[in-house]
Amino acid sequence: MPRLFAPSLSDCLFLAIFLWGFAAGSGWSVLLADGDTGWHIRTGEYILSTRSVPTRDLFSFSKAGEPWFAWEWLSDVAFAALHRSWGLKGVVVFTGLVLSMAATLLFRYAVWRGANVLAALMATLLATGASTVHYLARPHIFTMLALTVTLWMLERDRRNPSRVVWLLVPLIAVWTNLHGGFVAGIACLALLTVGTAIQALLEPPEGRRFDGVSRYGLLTGACAVATLANPYGWRLHQHMASYLTSGWIREVVEEFQSPRFRSESMLQFEILLFGGVLLVPILWRRRQIGDLLTVLFWAHAALVSARHVPLYAIVAAPTCAEAASRWWSAWSAGFRRRSIVGTLRDCLNDFSAGPQRSSLWVPFTLAALAMYPWTGPQDFPENKFPVTAVERNAELIAPSAGTRPRILTSDQWGDYLIYHYYPAGRVFVDGRSDFYGPTVGRQYLDLLNGAPNWERTMDTVGFDLALLPIEWPLSQLLMRQQGWRVCYLDRQAILLERRGQGGLNQKPDSTERIHGEQNE
Repeated sequence: MPRLFAPSLSDCLFLAIFLWGFAAGSGWSVLLADGDTGWHIRTGEYILSTRSVPTRDLFSFSKAGEPWFAWEWLSDVAFAALHRSWGLKGVVVFTGLVLSMAATLLFRYAVWRGANVLAALMATLLATGASTVHYLARPHIFTMLALTVTLWMLERDRRNPSRVVWLLVPLIAVWTNLHGGFVAGIACLALLTVGTAIQALLEPPEGRRFDGVSRYGLLTGACAVATLANPYGWRLHQHMASYLTSGWIREVVEEFQSPRFRSESMLQFEILLFGGVLLVPILWRRRQIGDLLTVLFWAHAALVSARHVPLYAIVAAPTCAEAASRWWSAWSAGFRRRSIVGTLRDCLNDFSAGPQRSSLWVPFTLAALAMYPWTGPQDFPENKFPVTAVERNAELIAPSAGTRPRILTSDQWGDYLIYHYYPAGRVFVDGRSDFYGPTVGRQYLDLLNGAPNWERTMDTVGFDLALLPIEWPLSQLLMRQQGWRVCYLDRQAILLERRGQGGLNQKPDSTERIHGEQNE
């Protein structure tokens, strides 16, 4: 009983990440910095209401009714159910819990592998910092958790084979319906199979040295078949393959491009990257071929696409922590117990030898937070979305009986409008880049950049309103067009309405247009 009331180190880590990382300051609003959360919630509400998964578009007027894959439908249902009960507060709290759990499991996995608590803690914090680029209330949070569980189960089976590893088959099946990152789990299984085969070839001939190859090959095949247990069957895989190999997507979507090493999170990723590369000869010498291939594969993937940085961090952190602990043990072995190094060595050994247990501190703290009268976020953050502009011009923007204005806005703000005005409202584009593809995508990019054909596109699509970030080139162009009237203007957004002659912008140097007196 006393152990249940004494917090463990992993409990403290969980509470520190959850309370300091998300509950303190602007942590909750950071989780809502991506507007995709809006259409995920509305998709989930559609599924809960109709008891069916959508197969055609629900949100746009540019591709209304065309085939669409809601490939993260189970995550959408979870977000919608939380939103129905607790609003955005429930969504962000749940997201924080999942991310904190993933980080805590990563720490415990590193200790289980043989890392001392200091090395495991440092590696986990580096992985957490590198992953903050994707700390958002979106379905990929489930991939961060599921990948950690998958790696631990595979390593456990590699050391002590048992039937438990076959639980990966239903795990992958559920993961497939939560997020497209299930491909990462299949990739890790395949890399372990290849690594086991190479390791068997390098070892002295034995009667059963290829047993591991057949075991993990069969497991990989079973998990691959389990991914077909989704509402779209094999067509989901076909769609994902075309999406992930699209040159246009890699060219225009930022998270599919190489990371930019100009932020603190990328510095932490860089440390783990160098650590993983330095481990390559060590892993080869120790015949840990599966770990070697996995680290190299995800290092390459992370350098090609920033969206893979968190996956590399999860893969590399436990391996780096284990290697650092081995180096420390070998180096510190020659110091006497009463020396500073010897004392630190013995302390780390004592802390690391104990089980990473769980106490009642986490459920007690979460229960206290649940009873605390905290309203939580009521809307998306104002510094990212046109909250004020939409509130002050609701009568103009909101769909009404017989009218459904066609609004030109950014993809992120399109997500925001879906959250507020679906099912009546429709958008030109939103965050579903896999759905809109290059045809609508190029139109969108031409408009936001004010390309030479922007006027023809505006007329062809027939926009009634334009709610634009003020820094867009198109915003400055429309402000000088006689056919558009400025309805609202602040430092973040401008709202314009298509009108005939005699509008507010009849003179290009209108002081009313420039200074925004029309907002009074």
